[in-house]
Amino acid sequence: MKLAVVTAGLTQPSSSRLLADRLTQAVTRQAQAEVRVIELRDLAVDIANNFVTGFPNARLREAIEAVTEADGLIAVTPIFSGSYSGLFKSFFDVIDNGALAGKPVLIAATGGTARHSLALEHALRPLFAYLRAVVVPTAVYAAAEDWGGAADAFTDGLGPRISRAAEELADLLLHRRPRAEAKEEEVVPFEQQLAALRPLD
Repeated sequence: MKLAVVTAGLTQPSSSRLLADRLTQAVTRQAQAEVRVIELRDLAVDIANNFVTGFPNARLREAIEAVTEADGLIAVTPIFSGSYSGLFKSFFDVIDNGALAGKPVLIAATGGTARHSLALEHALRPLFAYLRAVVVPTAVYAAAEDWGGAADAFTDGLGPRISRAAEELADLLLHRRPRAEAKEEEVVPFEQQLAALRPLD
């Protein structure tokens, strides 16, 4: 089983990456999976070039394939001006809009205050609904006050949300039907198609 983790944090260390790591740990405790973390900050120039040229370079193509071929996805973005970051949106814009259909997704975000938490419902959830992904019911938002004093600690309020969302994603991963292999279309010779159009005597 493969789990892709996309994080759009811009700083290093990043609270978005920290939240992504906590969610990943919680999910993999319940469903064993090979994890691939994609830091969008490292792909910013590649994504911009894709918009200009219309083609992803090798590094961006590898990241896109990691997401589209994964059995599940954790997507974490910082909230800027009441919505997901431009880098986060741009990455999902370069992915074919049918590539995430049916894929289980856990959405999460970070921000300075709890006032931005509704961005998960009015921005992220509609984005993945448009992409026809299956978004778990519990979205996780971490404001500055949710994190404890230590760099890798968090308060009691955030822990239960992480656990609940992780359990929902793990459950979808464990019970997800394997993708049906695309069947090759049978090629009918032109002469045979033409003969089928001829009126019967």
